[in-house]
Amino acid sequence: MTVQELPGAAAYRPTPPPAWKPLTDPAPLLPDPEPYRVLGTDAAADADPELLLRLYAELVRGRRYNAQATALTKQGRLAVYPSSTGQEACEIAAALVLEERDWLFPSYRDTLAAVARGLDPVEALTLLRGDRHTGYDPREHRIAPLCTPLATQLPHAVGLAHAARLKGDDVVALAMVGDGGTSEGDFHEALNFAAVWRAPVVFLVQNNGFAISVPLAKQTAAPSLAHKAVGYGMPGRLVDGNDAAAVHQVLGEAVARARSGGGPTLVEAVTYRMDAHTNADDATRYRVDSEVEAWRAHDPIRLLERELTGRGLLGDDGIEKARAAAERMAAALRERMNADPVLDPMALFAHVYAEQTDQLREQAARLRVELDAEQDQHGHDDVEEGR
Repeated sequence: MTVQELPGAAAYRPTPPPAWKPLTDPAPLLPDPEPYRVLGTDAAADADPELLLRLYAELVRGRRYNAQATALTKQGRLAVYPSSTGQEACEIAAALVLEERDWLFPSYRDTLAAVARGLDPVEALTLLRGDRHTGYDPREHRIAPLCTPLATQLPHAVGLAHAARLKGDDVVALAMVGDGGTSEGDFHEALNFAAVWRAPVVFLVQNNGFAISVPLAKQTAAPSLAHKAVGYGMPGRLVDGNDAAAVHQVLGEAVARARSGGGPTLVEAVTYRMDAHTNADDATRYRVDSEVEAWRAHDPIRLLERELTGRGLLGDDGIEKARAAAERMAAALRERMNADPVLDPMALFAHVYAEQTDQLREQAARLRVELDAEQDQHGHDDVEEGR
């Protein structure tokens, strides 16, 4: 039987009927043509001074944290560190905008956001040090594991947010990703599911210009990454990612919208990675010094410091106090990271499965035999040396 022979075939139309309309009006979902700003504009007068001062202290601490972690890689105390220097406003705002009950889903570059949310600075670096699984308890801190594969944390954030909504829990998930992650399939799948389910999740894209060495123009031809939101039926917001007050405001509105049942939001924060992709990268091979210097003039700490000093909210004493607190944090981090951790090789088999498989038990038993034999050999050598 052909299509023409099916019942009702006379009413068949190869194209949508004239009454077809979009499921969603696209106009309210489109981002503004320019990134939203607060600092240096009339909107700054309405910003909470206490919030601005807290943002400033955290930015200064975050900058010092990035510098110290980078130094630790050169000293062999960290295997790798993806610095977020220049992006601190995004990191700090993402951490401070959430309630304690909410969840943060960071990428590998978002160590600073985890620390700003209250995670122990050493535990935040444990994964990058190669010590143990994750380095912290995600449930305790409501911070998902730092995610190295690009964008795979985004569907996880949607799943958690959707599950919380089904349970009636007042929880929002904030998922962070770089511009490179928007080229991954997980990004698109996560946004589609989130919009269809109206999941209480906020997607923060830190557009720092490069996916390692690939510039944004070679990843997408869209007007902006925020414009991608309309294709999934959620609002897209474009914000100056170096303006801490603006990022906090935009994320705060998105979190409030999600918590009230309004569904997800895609926020693109336009920022810049001042350091190399990681300590293993040579950024001079794909960008010029003049570009970096131009962005230094738009440094997030300098922007906020200028606003605070101009309004008489911050003086030399306040600046020195913030820097001194950051130095104390760096000194404590340095001291603790310089201590060699005591590791148990048998921990390799813990937390792999809820119940160990036969294969894992066999491997664990084999390793135990090898460790015992090594211990016996060392004990024998010690006795020989004592003669």
